[in-house]
Amino acid sequence: MSSSVTCTSLSFAWSDGTPVLEDLDVAFGPGRTGLVGVNGSGKSTLLKLIAGELAPADGTVRVAGEVGHLPQNVTLDTSLRVDETLGIAARRAALHAIEAGDASEEHFETLGDDWDVEERALATLGELGLGHIDLDRTIGEVSGGESVLLRLAALLLGRPDVLLLDEPTNNLDLYARRRLYSAVASWPGVLIVVSHDRELLDLVDQIADLRSGGITWYGGNFSAYEEALAVEQDAAERMVRVAESDFRKQKRELVDAQVKLAHRRRYGQKMYDQKREPKIVMQARRRSAQESAGKHRILHEERLTEAKERLDEAVEAVRDDDEIRVDLPYTAVPPGRTVLTLLDLELAYGARVAGGLDLRGPERIALIGRNGAGKTTLLRTIAGELEPVSGEATAQVPLRFLPQRLDVLDDELTVAENVARFAPAATNNRVRARLARFLFRGARADQKAATLSGGERFRAALAALMLAEPAPQLLMLDEPTNNLDMASVRQLTTALESYEGALIVASHDLPFLESIGVTRWLLLDGELRTITPEEVEHLV
Repeated sequence: MSSSVTCTSLSFAWSDGTPVLEDLDVAFGPGRTGLVGVNGSGKSTLLKLIAGELAPADGTVRVAGEVGHLPQNVTLDTSLRVDETLGIAARRAALHAIEAGDASEEHFETLGDDWDVEERALATLGELGLGHIDLDRTIGEVSGGESVLLRLAALLLGRPDVLLLDEPTNNLDLYARRRLYSAVASWPGVLIVVSHDRELLDLVDQIADLRSGGITWYGGNFSAYEEALAVEQDAAERMVRVAESDFRKQKRELVDAQVKLAHRRRYGQKMYDQKREPKIVMQARRRSAQESAGKHRILHEERLTEAKERLDEAVEAVRDDDEIRVDLPYTAVPPGRTVLTLLDLELAYGARVAGGLDLRGPERIALIGRNGAGKTTLLRTIAGELEPVSGEATAQVPLRFLPQRLDVLDDELTVAENVARFAPAATNNRVRARLARFLFRGARADQKAATLSGGERFRAALAALMLAEPAPQLLMLDEPTNNLDMASVRQLTTALESYEGALIVASHDLPFLESIGVTRWLLLDGELRTITPEEVEHLV
């Protein structure tokens, strides 16, 4: 029997009653499926339901085969050894005991037929670019990106029939992403991947678009999906124009009909008043006119209602991925003004900035480098969260730092309350008016931070920092596109286009970095140095 996933009448809601999925029917068969949709549509929730990590409120999930799940945020016990993380520690220990001459039956039972367990593990690590990691090392000794790949290696070694990947390229450097792409391209079973990574989504066989509680299927990869969607949207926009025209026509016809009927009523009343015909004839004519008027009015009102329904349906078919609008005049930095100075800086984990490096004016810096190179450490040092081993990092303007973890938000507070913490002098109306520009309108501003999706949480954290007082003239972002859908990445790009201060962005997402108008590329590889855009391309 081939592997498959079948969800029938599937429903799920959060503990506060907020619905996520309602009466969803969907089936996934062999092949690679890209699951897309706006943030908050329920993509991660659906994967967790399939993996059995969440229980549905209603409906069923049936999986034919074993399931492996790589969650969006991989958290591993730092004290675990690599072989424990890979799930092979017991078999490896049994193998070593047998090789050392211990022929106890329990060792043979533990090992089973998996005599090449160690070779397979090392080969899998090598395929993912982790050949340098010893099986006896602890997780605390590897970088965040390496821990993601180790979790993936554990899944590959387990050979699940169904593989679920939720934003697997988060925290992966350019080299590690290439390894992941190869693993995905060669996957033989059922694979469902949620990602904002275009290159990864271009490796899938089909796209499942989760929107408004239902799934629409598109054959081909993400590029083919975008082309099909563009055709659909053109047709939908044409339908809106047709429906608008028909709606206006029906409104005019209703008004015209009402005017004609008013004329008839006035004429009939005039005839009645002048008593030019017998009373019984005039009363019959009046009743007939009233009935006719009523029928005409009902007919035109029904036509207008139908036209309005057609217009509403046409508008509903047009996607409205709102853009974040930012108007922050106090963030502007004059050209040439020194914003940040790094002088003979040595970081806590070995990386360094030899000599001096200045950031001037509204520069846009892309900070790139391999996982574990020290990019986050550098940003945290600049932000004052870490002390350097030696040297200085001095900011001459107000700065804000948005970390990967988005822990600037208090989960117990609402979005509006979180923003108010950073701008205590702002009135509630001012906070809400500015939050609306970040797409938190009305009741959305009263959502608890703990209930937000990954993309919504990022947007709330970005709003809190960019609306802070004093306004940040240096903004530092660490892997900002992690957990964002395509629409949210576009929204972030638009927001940063409006930002007039200096910007430092650590990211492995080259298309995103290129879209925000980077003026200087800095590579951290032991030492921090400036490289050209051509050199960046050769790093891939």
